[in-house]
Amino acid sequence: MQDITVVKCGGNAAVDPLAVCSDVACMVGDGERVVLVHGGSADIDALAGRLGVPMRRLVSPDGVSARHTDAATLEVVHLALAGLAKPRLVGALVAAGVPAVGLTGLDGGLLRAKRKGVHRALVDGRRVLVRDDHSGRVTSVNTGLLGTLLSSGAVPVVSPPALAEDGRPVNADADRAAAAVAGALGARTLVLLTGAPGVLADPADEDSVLPVCAVPRSGPPPFTGGGMGLKLIAAREALLGGARRVLVADGRRPDPVRAALAGHATEVTLLPEEARA
Repeated sequence: MQDITVVKCGGNAAVDPLAVCSDVACMVGDGERVVLVHGGSADIDALAGRLGVPMRRLVSPDGVSARHTDAATLEVVHLALAGLAKPRLVGALVAAGVPAVGLTGLDGGLLRAKRKGVHRALVDGRRVLVRDDHSGRVTSVNTGLLGTLLSSGAVPVVSPPALAEDGRPVNADADRAAAAVAGALGARTLVLLTGAPGVLADPADEDSVLPVCAVPRSGPPPFTGGGMGLKLIAAREALLGGARRVLVADGRRPDPVRAALAGHATEVTLLPEEARA
């Protein structure tokens, strides 16, 4: 299934989901097979504000920031992704003539994850252990389900939550979920769309975009600013998992996926074994 392109549509409010769907529709019309994985940070934050659920971020000792998912936040995540972000994407694809099928990681056991027992984080300069975090890392993907949908001409539209080993849902970072999907499918390309033109050497300067970003095979990523840390970790996991190429690209421009494939992106590569940190 190496002719598959996996596209991760960022939850960043600057990313235009309708432009992404229009681009995916054109690709499907050209005979390409695409899996669309999405997050929804803007929808999650907006819904949490309406429901009065406070949002928190956890910063790991190596500087990578992630959402703190307590029990109330997990409910908001599920509602926002399955009830707001996913219908918007599926509706846009169907309107463009593409048979799209919306799935969370729970449907058909699509995404299975290992629940995090404890999260190490920095709070006010101190290292603390957070134990009420309902999140996990995707460990397996139901590729048979995705393959059946793709063979029928459909576009799977996938998002967290995932199904933990205890049978309960857990939040999973959408970039890393996309990486797991791309790796499991042996995808030709994983395109991570975000609200920047690629990986920036200076998060405050969009002209500092890198054509190539090499990441170590383990340890902290080389850049963590602007929310790029988890994307680079996801890119590494995708490449190690079996994806052939990973691009970090601008989701704000017209035709964002095809522009990325044409070279308007940062290609993430792995450092050779001997260069590991």
